[in-house]
Amino acid sequence: MTESRVGADDLAPRVRISAVMPCLNEARTLEQCIRKAQHCFACLGVTGEVVVADNGSTDESVGIATRLGARVVHQSLPGYGAALMLGIESARGDYVVLADADDSYDWLGMKPFIDALDDGADLVVGNRFRGGIGPGAMPPLHRYLGNPVLSWIARAIHHAPISDFHCGMRALKRSSYESMGLATPGMEFATEMIVNAVHAGLAIVEVPTTLVKDGRDRAPHLRSFRDGWRHLRFILTYAPDVLYFAPGGTLFLLGAALVALLASGPVQFAGHYIGIHYLALGCLLALVGFNIMNFGVLAKVIGRRFAPARRSRVARWATGRFSLEGGLIGGVLLTLLGLGVDVHLLYTWLRSSGEPMESTVHLGFVATLVTVLGINLICGSFLLAVLVSEIGTRHRPQR
Repeated sequence: MTESRVGADDLAPRVRISAVMPCLNEARTLEQCIRKAQHCFACLGVTGEVVVADNGSTDESVGIATRLGARVVHQSLPGYGAALMLGIESARGDYVVLADADDSYDWLGMKPFIDALDDGADLVVGNRFRGGIGPGAMPPLHRYLGNPVLSWIARAIHHAPISDFHCGMRALKRSSYESMGLATPGMEFATEMIVNAVHAGLAIVEVPTTLVKDGRDRAPHLRSFRDGWRHLRFILTYAPDVLYFAPGGTLFLLGAALVALLASGPVQFAGHYIGIHYLALGCLLALVGFNIMNFGVLAKVIGRRFAPARRSRVARWATGRFSLEGGLIGGVLLTLLGLGVDVHLLYTWLRSSGEPMESTVHLGFVATLVTVLGINLICGSFLLAVLVSEIGTRHRPQR
């Protein structure tokens, strides 16, 4: 990554607003966007700068930006998110406004975003559905299905007060950027910014904004299904409660209930015989559910590792109260209990001279389940201890 600055150095004064534009071959529309942003600065009476985050343009984009007095930073890593991260990190403004360089967003309309930041918001996201979408500005698939559905899923899972997760015009306080812990280089960066801001406890508001048909003479960089999947993948991956704990806990409770019901033998329920096959199902559900929840704990801790500001009771417990010794003691006790029952059954069988022992099959299933749960707990505790130790080392203050 490199940066082209005109008379700039590390001691350059900060400005009030930085307008950051990701750019990949936007020579056709870049000049209009830069001039609009600069005109908006003048109308607002603020000191501002335009930062063009170039992502490998092969047209005249860089020359246009330089000629108009914009500062150009060069991101060698491809991707919308990668370009914006470099642009934000290079910005000198107290506030950073983000929007595309294709003239689809209104760079003259920064005032509502700036006002919301002045009123205490840390992140301001535009809402195109409230502000107005011009003819041909958004494909019907995106307007009536993709954006509303993905935004609803993200809002429901991550509890963000945002109805248009994918709006490209937004603003944030430069001082709030670090606490977001942003990392994704692709289009899913738009979702990550909101989700991470929620987990960091930042104040997020939404303001109406407009979208018009862009001025490009080529196909957009956005790919509907590829980028839609990347957004959905991020939404689910960073929601351990939904992805792991809800299904895992449900399966484990159902399995445990079946095991408890059938541990001593088959039962009759509502005229139906419930026997060994249901016990096998219960053991399966309990094992699968336990392992899914185990993955959930690890996912929470890993999320805390990469984004320390994320608020999670499970992660706080793991990094604050979990001990390897406690996990090992629990796992060893479960393993010994299961093996002890198996040894007892073997001893009973040997004393009976190898006679069939159908009446103990249910107990044997339960013993196997308890043994496997104990072994899983032992192995999971070692892995969790490694993660917790690494987090402690990473965030320990340097002397």
